[in-house]
Amino acid sequence: MNPPADPLPAATGGDTIRAVPAVTRAIAILRLLARSEAPLGVQAIARALGIVPSTCLHILRALVAEEMLVVDPATKRYALASGILALARGMLRNDPFSNLAQPVLDRLAGQYGTTAIGVEAMGLEHMVVLAIARPGQALRLQVDVGSRYPALISATGRCVAAFGGHPAREVERRFHALRWENPPTLEQWRGDVEATRHSGYAIDEGRYIAGVTVIAAPVLLRGRVSHALVIVGVSEQLRRQGVLEMGAALKEEAAALSRRLESL
Repeated sequence: MNPPADPLPAATGGDTIRAVPAVTRAIAILRLLARSEAPLGVQAIARALGIVPSTCLHILRALVAEEMLVVDPATKRYALASGILALARGMLRNDPFSNLAQPVLDRLAGQYGTTAIGVEAMGLEHMVVLAIARPGQALRLQVDVGSRYPALISATGRCVAAFGGHPAREVERRFHALRWENPPTLEQWRGDVEATRHSGYAIDEGRYIAGVTVIAAPVLLRGRVSHALVIVGVSEQLRRQGVLEMGAALKEEAAALSRRLESL
């Protein structure tokens, strides 16, 4: 007999919800296949996620029936299906942040000739890219709508730490698990977070990715960060354009977007 599911914090309020194992496993399968560079078979999926193979097969068949996955009848390997894309498009079409942020990102990308990104800050777990704008000559990064990153990484992570209202002990515990090309010490990072709280925007010069500068400003709802606007570019290029000036402009755009979202 399986042990009872542990209660989980509810998405809102202080109540709890109980985990539904089949749902949790189905989502884990979808996320695994989203990360995988090739289709996977039942045994590989079950082994990666610690699921009993027979249970894994039942869930896979259900996801195929719902058009979330496709299976190759010759190899018996599974991959994401177009049903996922339809869900994502529906979400983005009705998401206020994505709709309001896109023209702002287009304007920033055109003005500075660099990549501009809008992300959702999903607690302390992940940030997710919801919108992106790239001019033709922009630095090509492995980022697109739907990409997920650790919530506390780079400049956006400093915004989450500064304006997320999360317990400092938990934030610092998660900081130690982050992977940077040029990692800051905890003391340096604390100083960066405090500077972000003071200035209203964050700058990461070559810490997350060597030679790349990331500038982020928080979009606040009810005083806490819900999203962020981000500019990413080659450090030398952004330095010539004025990193502090770009940070101030990004802060102004994020504040205006915060007001528009609050008014909805």
